[in-house]
Amino acid sequence: MVEKKGLLIVVSGPSGAGKGTVLAHTVEKYPNLKYSVSVTTRSPRAGEVDGVNYYFKTVDEYKKMLENDEFLEHQQVYGNYYGTPIEKVKEQLASGFDVVLEIDVKGALDVKNRYPEAVMIFISPSKRETIEERLRKRSTESESQLKVRTDSAIEEIKQAVFYDYIVVNEDAQKGAMDIVSIIEAEKCKVKNNKKFIDNLIYGGK
Repeated sequence: MVEKKGLLIVVSGPSGAGKGTVLAHTVEKYPNLKYSVSVTTRSPRAGEVDGVNYYFKTVDEYKKMLENDEFLEHQQVYGNYYGTPIEKVKEQLASGFDVVLEIDVKGALDVKNRYPEAVMIFISPSKRETIEERLRKRSTESESQLKVRTDSAIEEIKQAVFYDYIVVNEDAQKGAMDIVSIIEAEKCKVKNNKKFIDNLIYGGK
């Protein structure tokens, strides 16, 4: 069997969709799937480890990486900078691992523009009311903030039409199995098996 390059999986979804839980179950079920570790300029939180949770950089270091075009996508959130280091992703893909990026819609579309073969998956709640219910359970937002978050989630859902797949998260375990099924189906596509086909035809010559 010809060695295969890994797949780049981009996962997005609104706040309250349960992305993190679904992906945690997916990684448990599909060990070949690795998280991409992002660069950030924010300070580490308690328990966070450099190179595991994030690559923690100074603003100057980050800007230098930006100048050198070292990011697959990048953005500024609440005064801090974040970015996906492209070389790390390339290394994992070349090693045969499938890499998942959990990023917002804007970052996801930036990745798709730069890496068209990325597999785009949108995780959605099963009904509109679920968004507010899950956000309310967090008990971290005021009523006005809750409305802003809910309205923002609806705007993000409108962008689902730009994705390849939608996974409706009624149950996190089922959502994880759906993502595993998507990955396995992508790996069976002819376009992802050209080297294998050539090897059958030409005998690896």
